[in-house]
Amino acid sequence: MSSPSVRLESRDDGVRVLTMDKPPVNALGRELVDALGTAFVELREDREARCLVVRSGGSHFCAGADLKERREMTEAEVRAFVPQLAAVCHAAAALPFPTIAAVRGTAAGGGCELALACDLRILADDARIGLRETALAILPGAGGTCRLPRIAGMAVAKRWIFTAELFTAADALRDGVACAVVPGAGLDDAALKMAATIAGNGPVAVRLAKQSIEGGFDLSMDEALAFEWQCYEGVLGTSDRLEALAAFAEKRPPRFTGR
Repeated sequence: MSSPSVRLESRDDGVRVLTMDKPPVNALGRELVDALGTAFVELREDREARCLVVRSGGSHFCAGADLKERREMTEAEVRAFVPQLAAVCHAAAALPFPTIAAVRGTAAGGGCELALACDLRILADDARIGLRETALAILPGAGGTCRLPRIAGMAVAKRWIFTAELFTAADALRDGVACAVVPGAGLDDAALKMAATIAGNGPVAVRLAKQSIEGGFDLSMDEALAFEWQCYEGVLGTSDRLEALAAFAEKRPPRFTGR
């Protein structure tokens, strides 16, 4: 893809890196939202992708809505735009392989919702994150009220959304929103290291594990176990499964092909 505000890099190990670069704060206006939507469509069709890192090229991950642009929108335009932003976040969440948000600076409002749409979140130690919408007399409309309770629990979600505060990286780690907090200078390396670890595992197995976790979450235990086995059956005929057994017997690293 080609866009001045979003760059998509493909690495040889199957890791993909999506960089938002719309200074100064990656505000979510029409241009950036359109570019993100295009990138996620491309990624959905990428059969060789094993993990995605979503990051910022500047000092802030994403400060949320472009309020200057939003002020110029009519109510009808807002009615059209907010569902578009929600669809972009859903497209990120629906990618068939794992995703990691590498959060530096501020991730507020829609920027926080984009991070929540990723499977994992690594924060720089000086990052701030939160859902600021109720302070602006609106509410999260791109999945924040849905994903945050599933990630951190209902009590945490209510506190974050009702207070509209920006929380520290330490707060996010305590509340289960972040999976790791690292020094800011090492953020990209930490995210890429985790992505490479994920990408080194069986690609079909990882994709089906994500499908099993998400698809079974709201099912009864019996239904979830049946769905897990349905997903498990997807790896039984793969050459990667046989390669893993051979590599174990031969005491060498496996060479997975995603087949």
